[in-house]
Amino acid sequence: MQIQSHIITNIPVFKLDEPLEKLVQFFMENTFSHIAIVEEDRFLGVLSKNDLENFEVDKKIGDYRHNLEVFFVKQDASWLDVLEIFTRNEANLLPVLGNEEEVLGYYDITDVVSVFINTPFFTEPGGILVVAKGAKDYSFSEIAQIVESNNGKLIGGFISEMRNDVVQITLKISSTNLNEVMQTFRRYNYNILFGNIDDQFIEDLKQRSDYLDKYLNV
Repeated sequence: MQIQSHIITNIPVFKLDEPLEKLVQFFMENTFSHIAIVEEDRFLGVLSKNDLENFEVDKKIGDYRHNLEVFFVKQDASWLDVLEIFTRNEANLLPVLGNEEEVLGYYDITDVVSVFINTPFFTEPGGILVVAKGAKDYSFSEIAQIVESNNGKLIGGFISEMRNDVVQITLKISSTNLNEVMQTFRRYNYNILFGNIDDQFIEDLKQRSDYLDKYLNV
């Protein structure tokens, strides 16, 4: 998937020798979290809107060089790389650099998310399944095999969380019977964290619980 067509070129970059007042005015008029700073047209870093309260508008941008954060993407970055940098830096605007470290433009988080939600993972019909297993015990080849062994099709999947050596994997599956897929995942020692509300395993537990309640109340 090509994301380069979403590079925005009409947002300015600022130079070290420019008045800080110009940058402050930019932040006041926009909702962007960061903006790129250059020296002799080479990227140095970004200044954050969160630092506004520490700025003295009668100074130069260069007086706050020590406040610069350094994050960016190269022009050939994939949309997943771009999304990762956005997330790591809690930013909504991301500089895109060329081969000479010049700023070619920016990515806006809104545009990147729109690319993500237009992928087949979201647009193709199917069921969402969230499974969990030890980080050393799972494999995507095994996951695909489980889905396909039940005449299903794995539309997509990604690691949605990793904690205490346990990996949580979100899957989009096209299947006429998602319950069979879930049952097979359980046989392979995957925990089912989320699935269709008609999950037969859960229904069986409910029925047994109801039966036990009736038995105890006799």
